[in-house]
This record gives sequence, C-alpha cells and structure tokens, in this order.
Amino acid sequence: MTQIVNADFADARHASAIVELLNGYAMDAMGGGQQLADFVKSNLIAALSKRNDVHVVLAFVDDAPAGVAICIEGFSTFACQPLLNIHDLAVAAKFRGRGISKQLIAQVEEVARGLGCCKITLEVLEGNQRAQALYKSTGFAGYELGAATGKAMLLQKKL
Repeated sequence: MTQIVNADFADARHASAIVELLNGYAMDAMGGGQQLADFVKSNLIAALSKRNDVHVVLAFVDDAPAGVAICIEGFSTFACQPLLNIHDLAVAAKFRGRGISKQLIAQVEEVARGLGCCKITLEVLEGNQRAQALYKSTGFAGYELGAATGKAMLLQKKL
C-alpha cells in the first residue's frame, strides 16, 4: 500500500526517509553518481527545519521509504504570487514503475495550491528522458515567452 504524506521534520521516520531517499538519488547517474557527503547526511534535516519555505512530500510503500519531493518556495514577480520549485524528485529504484512519482507530483500540486502559488517549476537534465516524459505527462512544459526570445535556460555559478 502506498502512502503519500507531507513530511514532518520532527518525525524521526520522516527525517530518516528524506536522507535515505536523497542519498539514493545522489548515487543514481541522474543525481551525479556519488553519495551525499557525511556533513549533508548529518545536517540536512536540521538545516531544512530552520526554513519556513521548504516543503517535503514523502511516499512510503508498506512503510518503506519509496519516494521524495523536496520543494522550495519562490516568488513570481510578473504574477506577484508565490511559486513552488520542485528541487529534488526521486523514487527509490525498487519502487519505480508504480506511479509513485505521479502521486508525489499530485501532492506537490496540492501543497502549491494551498500556498496560493501561481505555478510549479523544476529543472531536468536533457538526458533524463524518463523524467521528461513524466513531467510532460503531468502538465509541465518548457518556459518560453515567444519564439523570437527562445526557451529559458538554467545557469549556475558555484560559490
């Protein structure tokens, strides 16, 4: 039986599931292929719990951690409304193909609606065709103002 819940950082089971699932994602090729640093494993829950703009959705299958969506609020200046960014979305390998990611996204959408968000955003690797198909099937599309200006690009500058 699959259970989808909004995570409670004070719940040890939820905290453990978040770190376990995020570490599994990090070790996957689409997550970089390396486990999380010990510092991250030890401090992530405390750091997340200090923020009031982080929302985590968890999936459990028969009480086993199966999936996670870690979301961070942002703000759309053009809409003058909050938005919710799915920063990490992962399903443990042994639970893939069961529709868990769609259930996580559906719950993220409920969270976003409850916050009054105008949209949900995310980023996906070009080579992650499976994730792209999932996102398209759940209503996500590339961001483009118009053909003349082209599609939005995600850039980063590490500090």
